[in-house]
Amino acid sequence: MKSNFQNKIININDSGLGCLLTLVIVSLLLGAIGLQWIVKGFFIFIALLFITPIVAIWGFRWWLKRNLVEDNCPVCNYSFKGFNKTDCSCPNCGEVLKVESGKFVRSVPDGTIEVKAVEISNNN
Repeated sequence: MKSNFQNKIININDSGLGCLLTLVIVSLLLGAIGLQWIVKGFFIFIALLFITPIVAIWGFRWWLKRNLVEDNCPVCNYSFKGFNKTDCSCPNCGEVLKVESGKFVRSVPDGTIEVKAVEISNNN
């Protein structure tokens, strides 16, 4: 019974401690023999591993803010989003639209004449 109790005392949970200790010993050894560039390169790699996703997310949000346009369809007045300088179709009426300078514009073939209808009321 006494040996079982002593085994529990000696068996301390050292998960991760051995790995950390090995990393410290290897770093000190490489620094002592003049291979500090390996240690510095490793730390630079770890720093880039954390910094790159942050910069990528920031860059994507910046690009999205500049290129995402929210406007109303000129045909049915339905509000939706599209990317700048692209063709899209209205999800409500299906009209083919172009996004130019932050606005939706009807995409019509060359030679088509646009006519705006005006309703005239008859008072008689």
